[in-house]
Amino acid sequence: MENESVNEVAGLFKELNTAALIEIAAILLAAWFVVWLSQRLLPWLANHLHGKQRLYTLALVPMVRILVLVLALVLIIPRIIEPTLQNMVATLGAAGLAIGFALKDYVSSLIAGVVAVHEMPYRPGDWVSVDGVYGEVKHIGMRTVELVTNDDTVIWVPHLKLWDNLIHNANNGGPSLMCVAEFFIQPEFDAFMIRDALEDIALTSPYLQLSKPIVVTVNEEPWGTRYRLKAYPIDPRQQFLFVTDLTARGKKRLLELEVKFSRVETAREC
Repeated sequence: MENESVNEVAGLFKELNTAALIEIAAILLAAWFVVWLSQRLLPWLANHLHGKQRLYTLALVPMVRILVLVLALVLIIPRIIEPTLQNMVATLGAAGLAIGFALKDYVSSLIAGVVAVHEMPYRPGDWVSVDGVYGEVKHIGMRTVELVTNDDTVIWVPHLKLWDNLIHNANNGGPSLMCVAEFFIQPEFDAFMIRDALEDIALTSPYLQLSKPIVVTVNEEPWGTRYRLKAYPIDPRQQFLFVTDLTARGKKRLLELEVKFSRVETAREC
């Protein structure tokens, strides 16, 4: 009985001779080379492009990697297993069950990575906030996504976060990313004068994307009036320079108008 079971299991697999091993090694080497080349060539090409062309080129990196890995598996499996429907179902089912129990979280991240490639909640070049971390998506791996924050810190976020966390995408695959500069003013000053001054500040910024609207919103708070200057930079990577420019020149202009700033009380001070 045991011998029959062993023979059945052995019958699933082909005899691996030298030629088959060389073919498998060649397939793996070719797949690794194509993935390696795409991860270097496509980002290099994207850095020489602008706007949507750059983002679409970066989005090709994970798609190429998935396609290459699937193709490599399709080519390797028939060289190891007798390509019958019964053999394929039995082998893949047993392998999936074993891997699922042993590496549940890891496999879940891999599956989430495939879902991310399909649904595209983030792409290379997007600015996203995941679990309190905000940064630019530099690389989408099989298990993790690489974010680079404004202070040049690299954060690796598992795709598993897709299942139970909100993904905040600031530009969603496009070149437009809204920036907000806030000003806290004492309530007795003319809101229309301040609004017009802030709009002029945005219009004279070298980083401004002229095709997008400029909006100034006003909200009354217990400590004064909050002005939010909203505009779009030419490139999402300029967002921090843009906000700094709006804030510095906006503050200077408001001081010239003899506007007084409010002191915002924090919870600790209260």
